[in-house]
Amino acid sequence: MTDHYDIRETRDPAMREAELFSRLPDVLRKAMAAPGNAERLKGVDPARVTGRAALASLPVLRKADLPALHKAAPPFGRLVPGLPGSFGRLFTSPGPIFEPEPAHTDPWRGARAMFAAGFRPGDVVLNTFSYHLTPGGFIFDASARALGCAVIPAGPGNTEAQFELIEAFSPVGYSGTPDFLKILLDAAASAGRDVSSIKRAMVSGAAFPKSLQEEIKWRGVDAYQAFGTADLGLIAFETPARDGMVVNEDLIMEIVRPGTGDPVADGEVGEIVVTSLDPDHPWIRLAIGDLTAALPGRSPCGRTNMRIKGWMGRADQTTKVKGMFVRPEQIAEIGKRHPGLGRLRLVVTRDGETDVMTLRCECGSPDEALRDQIATKLRAVTKLGGGVELTAPGSLPNDGKVIADER
Repeated sequence: MTDHYDIRETRDPAMREAELFSRLPDVLRKAMAAPGNAERLKGVDPARVTGRAALASLPVLRKADLPALHKAAPPFGRLVPGLPGSFGRLFTSPGPIFEPEPAHTDPWRGARAMFAAGFRPGDVVLNTFSYHLTPGGFIFDASARALGCAVIPAGPGNTEAQFELIEAFSPVGYSGTPDFLKILLDAAASAGRDVSSIKRAMVSGAAFPKSLQEEIKWRGVDAYQAFGTADLGLIAFETPARDGMVVNEDLIMEIVRPGTGDPVADGEVGEIVVTSLDPDHPWIRLAIGDLTAALPGRSPCGRTNMRIKGWMGRADQTTKVKGMFVRPEQIAEIGKRHPGLGRLRLVVTRDGETDVMTLRCECGSPDEALRDQIATKLRAVTKLGGGVELTAPGSLPNDGKVIADER
């Protein structure tokens, strides 16, 4: 039994980077065949986008903006080059956001993630993600079948029916939320039903805290986490190293400062931005709204792609102060005006019945003149007055928070 899905997982990182960016110009051209992308990327010469610096100069597309774009120009906001009938399946997610499933094999790039979790050709997999309108069930169904597994399309709920399926087909694998896996194991124990065939699991879609990980392991199931979205499929996944999550192949991941498209320094927490190289449904710098940080070095499992810590919160920290919205983009604008500053964090509190905001700024050379300049810029950008505190470099947490609402 091999340890890796294919040789691409263990190739030299420089080789992977070169291969991804050699393909990117052609993918860009295909993306710009969609009118929405042509407008968004107007003036971009795809032939020149052959490295991370050039990619970082392109505008981000925020997932939070997709519902409005799709409503204005259904179904895909003029962002997809193909017609709806050219895809295999068509879905909707809350927003609503409409998603097409490309017709080729493993459209959500999940087979290698399931392989890393111990699934193998010939396994029977109980898939409990929902198959109703949303892509979740089909993401894991298509991924398992691309690997060569047989899938029981169980969906969530109805534990009695799940027990009958498990006892009939003896699935060795489970895919679904960690919460439902615990419900299933608890209900089976209470009812005296045999679900012991399930030995491994790929879980996603909900938090999987250490306490639950340990309980599931104690119950005899080796469970691995995967991180993905309905737009992109499987983005990153846990491996037997249990040391962060490895980014999937055929994706270019950037981690940017929330509210901007500017990549953060190595190890800094920021927002995930993904460029996918699927020519049927390319995404160019999709900011998905989730925070993470890159881990240094290579995974002990031998996979050489970028590793991330996993999900670390939401990047969209927009809040309302005195009846007006304040956004991370506005705080980023202040940082650009004063490049000598480090991390910035707007802290919103209450003083009696009044909202109060204080902008904390890491600064190596604080002085009153700089404090006054920042306060003036804060008022100009947000249309609200606020205090400014200049703090020592490294004093603010590395957690990706730009706005902290402490009311």
